[in-house]
Amino acid sequence: MRDVMRGPYLMAWIITLSVLSCACGQISAPFKAESSTPVSEKANVPELGELMMLQQVRHTKLWLAGQAENWALASYELEELDEGFDAIVEFHPTHKGSPVDPKDAIPRMITQPLADLKDAVTSRDGEAFAQSYDALTTACNNCHQATNFGFNRLQRPETNPYPDQIFSPPPPPQ
Repeated sequence: MRDVMRGPYLMAWIITLSVLSCACGQISAPFKAESSTPVSEKANVPELGELMMLQQVRHTKLWLAGQAENWALASYELEELDEGFDAIVEFHPTHKGSPVDPKDAIPRMITQPLADLKDAVTSRDGEAFAQSYDALTTACNNCHQATNFGFNRLQRPETNPYPDQIFSPPPPPQ
């Protein structure tokens, strides 16, 4: 047994246990343990932190796409970012301990910077893109500050955390 637990065998064992653990969790997730009745739809809504983590991914990919002048990808990431903000407002209109509710802060603070960024992407203007991206980043940081999450700050990405994604535009069809 000792040899089986080394190298690739250990990794395979860990992956197998992880898959089984997830599968068991999915089987039992739709039911409450005490009554075996379906859990409300609310239970399937991602937590605010999970949605914000997706927003951070989109924010990063948007920058990388814009820097590569891949305007189609930038437009896609921007649309995903916009949809993510809509989901946050819909599923988490309020948040514990926040003096300003997400349903109020996001439309008031994020809508205009997103619109300006859409204009820059549509016009394929790299300089306007960088300025409006920075304005969106500032708006996100201001929103975090207003909702008592000022410790969570964003900036332009300094490195590419997605080495398996090509951010440059595809070559033209021949």
